[in-house]
Amino acid sequence: MSGNKEEEDPRINGIKTKIRVVPDFPKKGIMFQDITTVLLDPKAFKDTIDLFVERYRDKNISVVAGIEARGFLFGPPIALAIGAKFVPLRKPKKLPGETIFEEYELEYGNDRLEMHVGAVEAGDRALVVDDLIATGGTLCAAINLLERVGAEVVECACVIELPELQGRQRLKGKPLCMLVEYR
Repeated sequence: MSGNKEEEDPRINGIKTKIRVVPDFPKKGIMFQDITTVLLDPKAFKDTIDLFVERYRDKNISVVAGIEARGFLFGPPIALAIGAKFVPLRKPKKLPGETIFEEYELEYGNDRLEMHVGAVEAGDRALVVDDLIATGGTLCAAINLLERVGAEVVECACVIELPELQGRQRLKGKPLCMLVEYR
């Protein structure tokens, strides 16, 4: 897990075998990593959550920030298991009430993440969760948003990493825990 040289946990291979690769989705040339097939297998889904919980249980995480939309699938059960609050980081105009935002660049334009004002406070220790890291733009925006309100981002957690896109290098030196590398 996380690229360590330790012996790989056997649960990781079980998770890896449940990730479906969909060629040419959402456009030609993309090999889409579909985690919905992990969710269809209760053991693989539980193993995914358990591996993250085991890693973060004793790290004094006070907030788990999940990135829309698939970070919402993994973030809440991790937050509940480690006794942290869950904060959704959403696309524009999806949250009611007052929000703050962070804009970021995509290869095809711009986007932004929003968070409720007051959901995260100065001094909170945050874990950022998403299903996959590719170029790192979304995770970097999440880190910036959380740090702007005074949170300490402890780590980012993703089920899948696409290392050839070098997203890890954009994370402002924050550690990344991933379960599966796809090359």
